[in-house]
Amino acid sequence: MRRAEDHGYMARALRLSERVLGATAPNPAVGCVLVRDGRIVGEGATQPPGGPHAEIVALRAAGADARGATAYVTLEPCDHTGRTGPCSRALIGAGVARVVCAVLDPNPIAGSGLERLRAAGIDVDVGVLEAAARNVNRGFFARMTRGRPWLRSKLAASLDGRTALANGKSQWITGPDARTDVQRFRARAGAILTGIGTVLADDPRLTVRLDEPQRKQPLRAIVDAKLATPPTAQTLRLPGDVVIFTTAPEDAVAAYAARLDTPARVQVLRVAGEARCDLVDVVKRLAALEINDVWVEAGPVLNGALLAHGLIDELVLYLAPHVLGDTARGLFSLPPLESLDERVRLAIDDVRRVGDDLRIIARPFAE
Repeated sequence: MRRAEDHGYMARALRLSERVLGATAPNPAVGCVLVRDGRIVGEGATQPPGGPHAEIVALRAAGADARGATAYVTLEPCDHTGRTGPCSRALIGAGVARVVCAVLDPNPIAGSGLERLRAAGIDVDVGVLEAAARNVNRGFFARMTRGRPWLRSKLAASLDGRTALANGKSQWITGPDARTDVQRFRARAGAILTGIGTVLADDPRLTVRLDEPQRKQPLRAIVDAKLATPPTAQTLRLPGDVVIFTTAPEDAVAAYAARLDTPARVQVLRVAGEARCDLVDVVKRLAALEINDVWVEAGPVLNGALLAHGLIDELVLYLAPHVLGDTARGLFSLPPLESLDERVRLAIDDVRRVGDDLRIIARPFAE
């Protein structure tokens, strides 16, 4: 039976989970709060892979006070042994009396934790702030349920929807606050995806740069059908993991790989397609690499293709307070539309000011 205080404690657990977004991948970001006699006796969040899950962190903090307590967990406690032991058995062993869970775990390997808890005589309640819990780990749920990550595409444009001048110059359309905001989004992603056009035009680093202790850098992913990425590209000259998706034949891939002598660990993966990479295959391969969340920073060609294939789940659009005119470059390269019925409709989730710019978060509208 749900109690009046359940929402408050679960909200606290969700805040704990949000703080570790991006640090726990490929595992979900989970928070746990232990409450006994109206007092929080322990709390914690999932640690990076190989470290303890949220429940274990909270149990260690609570010690003997965990006996008879209620555990508020944002995701069903796991019931399998992987890099760590099953959290369900740890809760049982600690003598927890009640478990309130926000949402069931979509991973079939990790499931059945609640069944074990019920079998041990523990009172279990499921569904408290379920929608919010799904939202925190939307990338993990996307990979588990549909076999591909959650794709967020970042776009920066003038008020008239232009991303760069006709000559390709685009630095900087938005202000410093918006650029810092982008870095925070990057830090939450498992991969940053771009296209060869952006690599050749801007030579981006595709790294997270924040004035705070940095977690593991996201995977840097490039869609490059013809293997045109220069070995001198900045993103290859930095430590970290890079994957290049291509349709080039195996001998060309081998020759290209032999030319690379870079600080980055570069993997070249062949995907379906001919002149262009099959983007559906690209995102499936990212899922196979256990990527939950993809942050896209690309030009109008790749963004248009991703949108046309229905692969963009969310748009993060920064609008700067200036006008560039109709000769400047647009946001999406799409085929000409014959009627307004063919337009891509969006549902706006959030609009807020970030410094001098506006940030709009929207989703392609599902009919």
